[in-house]
Amino acid sequence: MIPTLAGRLQTRIFVLATVGALLTALVVPVLPGRPGSLGMAYRTAFLMLLAVMAVGLVWELLYHLLMQFRWDKDWPTLFGLVTMVPEGAVMWLLLNTGLVPGVGDHVSASMFVTMFVVVWLGQWLFLNGPMRVLSVRWRLRGGRLL
Repeated sequence: MIPTLAGRLQTRIFVLATVGALLTALVVPVLPGRPGSLGMAYRTAFLMLLAVMAVGLVWELLYHLLMQFRWDKDWPTLFGLVTMVPEGAVMWLLLNTGLVPGVGDHVSASMFVTMFVVVWLGQWLFLNGPMRVLSVRWRLRGGRLL
């Protein structure tokens, strides 16, 4: 069963709120170029994660539109991994232009790249591994969690 748009949106929120939050909490203390105190680094990192989640919902709408041109209406797994590049580039532009509320302009490139890649790969691996094993019905209900 191909995930529905609602299922893709729910899945993105769920995985970023769980796996993404856990990975963010683990990686922040070792981030290169983190701003000031550890508390400030956590604040910035979780605001970035929230921004990735919000912008990701818009990405899902675009991906859904593009998938309508594919015969099976779904992405190959590799496409899901490669989408890290345009999503990361857009997030970096939003951060650099100050369009992410509360973050300002104090995010270093090394901090952003490290956090984004760790969280993105972690959530992608979770979706393509444990999520498929632990939640078989998730795929059968079109990706909807509820």
